[in-house]
Amino acid sequence: MNTNPHASDSTPSGSQQITLRSPAELADALPFMLGFHPTDSVVLVGLHGERGRFGGRVRLGIPKTPAEWPSTAEHLAECLVEGCGRGGSRPESIVVFLCQDPEPGETARQVVERLRPFAHRLRTACGELDIPVGEALCISDGLYFSYCCPDARCCPPDGTPLALTGTSVMAAAAAYAGIQVRGTLREMQARLKPREAVGGLPGGGALGGSAPSADEEQRQALNAAAARLVPKLLEDRTGGKKEVRETTNALVRQLLRRFGAPIEDGTAEAAEPVCPPPQARTTTVRLAGETLAGRTWARGAAELDAADDALITCDEAAELILGLQDRETRDQAAEWMEGPEGAAAVRLWRALSRRCVAPYSEHAAAPLTLAGWTAWSTGDEPAARVALGLALEADPEYVFARLLHQACNEGLDPESLRSCLREERQARTTAETPGREGGGSAGEGAGTTHGRTGEARPRTRPRPRPRAVGKTRRTAGAPPARLPAKPLKGGAVRRGRRPATRSGR
Repeated sequence: MNTNPHASDSTPSGSQQITLRSPAELADALPFMLGFHPTDSVVLVGLHGERGRFGGRVRLGIPKTPAEWPSTAEHLAECLVEGCGRGGSRPESIVVFLCQDPEPGETARQVVERLRPFAHRLRTACGELDIPVGEALCISDGLYFSYCCPDARCCPPDGTPLALTGTSVMAAAAAYAGIQVRGTLREMQARLKPREAVGGLPGGGALGGSAPSADEEQRQALNAAAARLVPKLLEDRTGGKKEVRETTNALVRQLLRRFGAPIEDGTAEAAEPVCPPPQARTTTVRLAGETLAGRTWARGAAELDAADDALITCDEAAELILGLQDRETRDQAAEWMEGPEGAAAVRLWRALSRRCVAPYSEHAAAPLTLAGWTAWSTGDEPAARVALGLALEADPEYVFARLLHQACNEGLDPESLRSCLREERQARTTAETPGREGGGSAGEGAGTTHGRTGEARPRTRPRPRPRAVGKTRRTAGAPPARLPAKPLKGGAVRRGRRPATRSGR
């Protein structure tokens, strides 16, 4: 679940205000609030003050089974209200969005009627918390429908077309503020899943060549790596775990140099595709609810992902995926989190996530969590929430992903965790290079990075290793990162655990 209860509840003096006056403008504003077009999602947005300023928001995939709708509605309402309360104030009202495209042979009107009981449950759950639902919209197949407005003149039963992409006041303000809307949620998730798990989505998780042969080759490499590495990770009598850690860390550094290498003309490689400017997006082509801008972004992302997949072999990917199941190795990998190295790291973790083919889907929790952490650390919160959400789908009990997801959703500053990881690296480097001034400048074997800001000062004696998992430092006045008081119901069901493939969280 994605939440952000710490959205600003006040307008700074001198900043521009945007007034949304109709359900159409509310529907158009949703992708700009989330950073992507939600698909198969329920979104709740809190409104604050007399003018109804946007505040906290929560997002969750729509449960497939209607029996899960009541508990999901209660949980979502509680999460939004409690999160906003920790941020300073309860919302005055709530706007509900249900976003789902029709199934084959289904119409948008049928989607609206099928989800009507869920919308009613959401309105009831919010009302039980003494917060009314001001508007409930269903967005499907390029149309929006209102569950609250009975006036057919403004909200006809057959739906109202959404505004053309890039033509609204909200789109113009977002472009001026530098806010980019990427593709759909499904397209963002496809960048983190194997092709066999993506289905027919074009360009999703390509490994090069035909998908069946590439997936089978990766599966065989994972089987061989598991047979070789798992006994060493579980049986540490002969120092096998230390050997795996050293080998994995060395391979991470080698691949980060490969992913961060300049292209032939000497310029830095483009990190991410961007949507075209508004003037290039005034003409919209709709296909299953997708816009031309989203499809352009998806094609650019697929091309970059295919290039990244070609940079790593199946054996290297298998070696890293198995090695990252060790908690200490994973924590050290999280130290590659800033600047150009952070950009290379998030591409590497995404590539590894796409290699976690069945039956190794649960192993994706480690690279997905690293991808989410690095994206959050480098300022890409939408991508971070998507990656961390998928990590929890792969392993709902993965502690590192749960803590990061909660901290990101509560609006905490990632600098607190970055500082902890810097000190951890500094202490380890000092211990590995005794008697050397400025241990953080040691050679490659210490895992140093360049261009990192705010390095901790060298210490004459290493401090005890801070825990990067389970506790983070908080900035002044920031609320503690707490796990949800109530487990998410209706989420992914955890499949059988394989104890022999995990050595820690």
